[in-house]
Amino acid sequence: MNPMSICSSSSSSSSSTKSWIVHGLLVGAAAAVAIGTHAYFFLGRSRRFRSQVIGIIPARFASTRFEGKPLVEILGKPMIQRTWERAKLASMLDHVVVATDDEKIADCCRGFGADVIMTSESCRNGAERCSEALQKLSKKYDIVVNIQGDEPLIEPEIIDGIVKALQYSPDAVFSTAVTSLKPEDAFDPNRVKCVVDNLGYAIYFSRGLIPYNKSAKVNPNFPYLLHLGIQSYDANFLKIYPELPPTPLQLEEDLEQLKVLENGYKMKVIKVEHEAHGVDVPGDVEKIERYMRERKLS
Repeated sequence: MNPMSICSSSSSSSSSTKSWIVHGLLVGAAAAVAIGTHAYFFLGRSRRFRSQVIGIIPARFASTRFEGKPLVEILGKPMIQRTWERAKLASMLDHVVVATDDEKIADCCRGFGADVIMTSESCRNGAERCSEALQKLSKKYDIVVNIQGDEPLIEPEIIDGIVKALQYSPDAVFSTAVTSLKPEDAFDPNRVKCVVDNLGYAIYFSRGLIPYNKSAKVNPNFPYLLHLGIQSYDANFLKIYPELPPTPLQLEEDLEQLKVLENGYKMKVIKVEHEAHGVDVPGDVEKIERYMRERKLS
C-alpha cells in the first residue's frame, strides 16, 4: 500500500495510522540518542519518565466563526460527546475531562458522563484553558493532551502516538501530529500547514501554504503537511505557558503553537495517515455527516 494514500475503510486507516506513528517514534528515538538524555527539560527537571497522562478537551461556546460549536449535533450526537467518546478509547490516557467556561456545555457533558472542569472566560486559547484545568485537578500529571473538540473523528491511535512521541523525546515540551495535505485545502486558512526538520521537530506552522514556491502554485510532487488539532504538553511547561508573553508570529498567524517555537522550545511532530475532518465553520457539519454516512460510521 502506498503510505501516502488515503485509506477507504476505518480498519485500513487505523493500520496505516499505526505504521506512521511507529515511524515517527523511531525518528524521535534516534533524535533522543543524537542529543543525549542530558537535554531533558529546562529548569533542572529530573529525568524520570513522564508516565501520568490526562486528556483535556477545551470547549467554549463563544466562537467568532461558529458560536456554540461544541454542542452542534453530528448525526444525532453533540460534537463534544463524539470527541469525548473517541478520546476515551485511547490507551495512553489515564483520565479524560472537558474544560469549559459555559454552563450549557458543562450540563451537556455531565449528561453523557464526562467529568467537567469549569474554567474562566479569560482563557485566550485551548492551551491556556488546559493549563487552568490542570491546576484545578487534585491529581498530578506529567503530560497533558489537548484534544480539540472540533475533530470528532480523531483516532485514538493518534492520541496515543503523540503521547509516546513526547515521552521518547526528552528535549521536547510539546508534541503534535500532521497528515498529508489535500491539494484542495492548500490555500484554505482554516487548514493549518506545518514544516518539520529531518529529526521530526517542528520548524513552523502557517495558515498559508508552506513551503511556498516561485510559481505560487501547489506542487503536486511536494509532500505538504496538514496540522491536526491535537497536541500534548509537558505538564510543567503547560503551567508556565500562559505566563509567556504573546509573540509576533503567534499574533500574526493566530496560532498558539507558534508561541512555543518563538520562545525556543522544541516540538516533536509525528506523521499519521488520517482523513482529517475538522469542523471550523457551520458548512463543515454537512460534509462530515456525509462522510460518516458513506462509511457507515455511527
